[in-house]
Amino acid sequence: MQSPFSLVAKPGIQTGLPEGVPMQTRMSKPEFIALIAMMFATIAFSIDAMLPAFPQIGAELSPQDVNRAQLILTAFVLGMGVGTFFTGPLSDAFGRKPVIYAGSALYIAAAALAWASSSLEVVLAARMLQGLGAAAPRVVALAIVRDLYVGREMARLMSIAMMIFTIFPAFAPMMGAGIIAFTGWRGIFLAFMLFSVITMLWMGLRLDEPLARENRRPFRLPLLWGAVVEMVTHPTVRLSIMVQTLCMGMLFTMLVMVQPVYDVIYDRADSFPFWFGAVALVSGSGSVLNAGLVVRLGMRRMVTWSLAAQLGLTSVVLALSTTGHEPFGLFVLWQCSVFFMAGTTLGNLNAIAMEPMGHIAGMAASVIGAISTVLAASIVAPIGLTFDGTLIPLATGLLIMSAVGYALILHMARVEARLEA
Repeated sequence: MQSPFSLVAKPGIQTGLPEGVPMQTRMSKPEFIALIAMMFATIAFSIDAMLPAFPQIGAELSPQDVNRAQLILTAFVLGMGVGTFFTGPLSDAFGRKPVIYAGSALYIAAAALAWASSSLEVVLAARMLQGLGAAAPRVVALAIVRDLYVGREMARLMSIAMMIFTIFPAFAPMMGAGIIAFTGWRGIFLAFMLFSVITMLWMGLRLDEPLARENRRPFRLPLLWGAVVEMVTHPTVRLSIMVQTLCMGMLFTMLVMVQPVYDVIYDRADSFPFWFGAVALVSGSGSVLNAGLVVRLGMRRMVTWSLAAQLGLTSVVLALSTTGHEPFGLFVLWQCSVFFMAGTTLGNLNAIAMEPMGHIAGMAASVIGAISTVLAASIVAPIGLTFDGTLIPLATGLLIMSAVGYALILHMARVEARLEA
């Protein structure tokens, strides 16, 4: 009799088992979903829990320019982008669990280095290494779901896990603020270490290796480079990556500057985690709305309308900021719109880029994520350092990115029309 806690091999799953043969696992479906969601949440926890720590880190490690503390976020994102480039192909070559173990070990070691450091430069280097390690559970978790499930069941499990992942950022700043209150900013890095150890032990004890040894593919750098060349020379894919970079840039720029805005402009540093949580919960509905509308409206139209709306609202914020009027309610609405836009653009742009790349889907997913993340981090870092106690630098940066993104998505429509003709 088949165990209710076993998964069944399906066509297209590279388990090394014939169709219908159970692939034994000690995990029930709810436990599996919880584990995958926790792997996804590594990124959100590592980014959002750090936001309340910016003032303390800046005052202690960079008193001459406290604004440099926000580089802690962009350094992590940059490392994560580089890691995304390699972790998918490496897990195809060496198995899912070994790559997650290696990434988690690097993540924990880097967190320990940041905890012990007395220099902002060392903390930034540690955060970049931490991002590199965090890419492993985030990227390989997707591959594990693909290994064990197909079709609608895979989509259903992914939707549930992503819903949990979407909710988690609402609570991460509150968790970070609570840790800081009891242990100081260094305690957050101890929490990162504990979080990763729990995830690694949970996976190691309860999940069997999902990728059979005979189905692994050697890691070949020329193939990876060939995928990069193919994608950047395909006009639709290239434009999609560019727009995705700008949308991620807007999201990360808001994340980098949102705490200083609440602290310096509105004097709401103490209530910031609660405002951030409320905004994250509300704007999380962007993904739900997108799922309901994208089939009827199409991916490119959803992106076009989202960028147009962002362009209009950001123009209003910038116009008011230049006159010295920066209403708090308007900023909260604007912050919510940026987070909401991420839910209606990033998934669609990724799908647009992946559509012509079905023959190299796994490698394409890693390359697209890596390029867009690294470029976005490179854009965000200098913008974040321009914060001057007003909304003007933030609004100017988002206005330029939304305008260029809107122009590129319109150009994509013309390019696709020419290709079809």
